[in-house]
Amino acid sequence: MSAKQSRPIPTLIGSFQRFFKVEAAGGILLLVCTAIAMIMANSGASDFYNRTVNWELSVQVGNVFKLSKPLILWINDGLMAVFFFVVGLEIKREILVGELSSFRQAVLPIMAAVGGMVIPATMFAVLHGDNPGSEGWGIPMATDIAFSLGILSLLGKRVPLSLKVFLAAFAIVDDMGAVVVIAAFYSESVGWDNLLIAMVLFIMLYLSIRSGMRNPGVFLVVSIFIWYYVLKSGLHPTIAGVALAFIMPAKRSIKLGVFNRVMKSNLKPFENPDNDEKILLNKEQLEALDNLEVYFGKVHSPLQSVEHRMHGFTSYFVMPVFALANAGVLLSAPAGGSVIGPLSYNIALALIVGKVLGIMIFAWIGVKLKITALPPGTKWMHLIGLGFLGGIGFTMSMFISSLAFQDAGLLNHAKVGILAGSLLAGITGYLILKSTLKPVVEKQESK
Repeated sequence: MSAKQSRPIPTLIGSFQRFFKVEAAGGILLLVCTAIAMIMANSGASDFYNRTVNWELSVQVGNVFKLSKPLILWINDGLMAVFFFVVGLEIKREILVGELSSFRQAVLPIMAAVGGMVIPATMFAVLHGDNPGSEGWGIPMATDIAFSLGILSLLGKRVPLSLKVFLAAFAIVDDMGAVVVIAAFYSESVGWDNLLIAMVLFIMLYLSIRSGMRNPGVFLVVSIFIWYYVLKSGLHPTIAGVALAFIMPAKRSIKLGVFNRVMKSNLKPFENPDNDEKILLNKEQLEALDNLEVYFGKVHSPLQSVEHRMHGFTSYFVMPVFALANAGVLLSAPAGGSVIGPLSYNIALALIVGKVLGIMIFAWIGVKLKITALPPGTKWMHLIGLGFLGGIGFTMSMFISSLAFQDAGLLNHAKVGILAGSLLAGITGYLILKSTLKPVVEKQESK
């Protein structure tokens, strides 16, 4: 293999390792914020906590833009749209150059994700029937990528890269499914006038990007208005986030060969060894730096650049803030009420049992039909462990539950079930992977 041919592989691996580290660290931060929210909601600080999350916040721009919502809805409708925008960027990248870019690579995580959505939803529907809370069937379909990768990171170097990549790809496909479910089943009746305005703005932005527009300020302003009109239409605005991600251009403005020549040309003014003694740059060097700055921007893929810049923001700010606002689960029931109910049990069972069954059955079908294969160095027991990690619904499940239930009692029961199911699924997955991956580590160390 030539040097040229060998370069992309380490580059892609390095990019994924950075992605994995951010998600894993974000999962730990999520856990801390969840604990803080639960402590505040069940202590003397509960009144302050409830007043804060329900604080009315209004934003108005003349007669064009006016919105007044409780803080928790600004988080769930606004910050979560940003989160789904980044999810959309990740999905597009995976389709273009990642695990979803070839049929054989994509089949296993896609089939596992489909099974991990269909079986838990069906299991919940069968268990819960027509009892109050039946509209929460979409809750156990979700997988929290940050928490699942965070637990996987606790196993350290014993985890093969192929397992990390599979879990990330599976969770990203799962997020795609969540977007479809939210759009189709958890949005209000559509206001077509507002949706039409959003669509016109979206098409205008898309055509501008196709014609070469790369101004981030224009993209941001138009995106805010698209988000606003989608929200007013009754569709959940996370749909706008994903749609905007898919029109983000992936191609760089210049070819690498041109960039290489420009780099060499503009570095020449700095080659004179006498320059080390000079305190200030001369005019030629300043112009060279300006040129380099311009071409640094042109060589970046806008898709890759925006995802890289926003990934940390969503992992370290958006998701922790979401957890603080939504994880305040009450552990003491009001008079005549209960902390836990049938809804809690059924959600927990669907997350723990339904997820692993769905992932395993659909993955097994794909392998037996010989349309896909297990990742290199992976055994079925490893996949079972990952199946349990897929049962960590947490953030996404909490989000869907906030859309499904208006009743505070049902919402609290759902959150208890999500927390219990996610905790048990995470512990089980961790223990299975710890025991089954151990021989692989010993074998590698003995070489």
